[in-house]
Amino acid sequence: MVGPDNYLDINGTRMHYIDEGEGDPILMLHGNPTWSYFYRNLVKGLSKTNRVIVPDHIGMGLSDKPQNAAYSLDFHIKNLELLIEHLHLKNIILTVHDWGGAIGFGYVVNHLENVKKIVILNSTAFYDAKIPLRIKVCCGAFSKLLTQRLNLFAKAATFMSTTKKLAPETKQGYLLPYNSFSDRIGIYTFLKDIPIKPEQKTRHLLDSIEARLHEITSDILILWGKKDFCFTEHYFNRWKEFFPSAKARLYENAGHYILEDVPDEVLKEIGEFVQ
Repeated sequence: MVGPDNYLDINGTRMHYIDEGEGDPILMLHGNPTWSYFYRNLVKGLSKTNRVIVPDHIGMGLSDKPQNAAYSLDFHIKNLELLIEHLHLKNIILTVHDWGGAIGFGYVVNHLENVKKIVILNSTAFYDAKIPLRIKVCCGAFSKLLTQRLNLFAKAATFMSTTKKLAPETKQGYLLPYNSFSDRIGIYTFLKDIPIKPEQKTRHLLDSIEARLHEITSDILILWGKKDFCFTEHYFNRWKEFFPSAKARLYENAGHYILEDVPDEVLKEIGEFVQ
């Protein structure tokens, strides 16, 4: 991992974050089942010119993993707001991936003036019925067994989410914070919070975020791995419908973990975009 380890206490629960470099702040938000490790190469590259902040959501990475927290999209958005307030971040350059999209845009629509640029990696901040069967299975009756007991979701992601084979040490890096049943509470709760059913609270919140996307005037860059089995090209096209003036690039040979498949290309694009 790069950069010093920092922690914010939120009602007795520690939220871990990296804070490296100086300059305009770039805030990077990970998804499930990753953690701040996902952004390690971007931190190294972009912290030479910018201040880079990468939190681990509560329940994930090096953050505390309380077993009875009210894990939900709303929970994670509120924690993000507290971190931004704590660090006095202004004119944020936001980078989002996977669940980081919904969390990040949940912040953006309520703080439009504080986010000047947004980088969207394979993610979503709107409801879509095209949820892959493999994801639905992990959200079903055997979710706790598959994700918490056997850790199959995180393990499968290390070979299903890339087009390039990950080095053993990289796989170990992704799995490092998730060594036990209790350590995998965040992985499980993120999956259970996917708004498959219309009555779910997160579905209502996601709908409200989507309804306000048109209010966003930030400059936007969309970088997408085409071979993502989860957030397919369909989602890429939907983002372009929301933000038709955004600069968008589709990487033909990259998967869900786009930063593993085309790290140098993405670093170059973001580096040029943030300056």
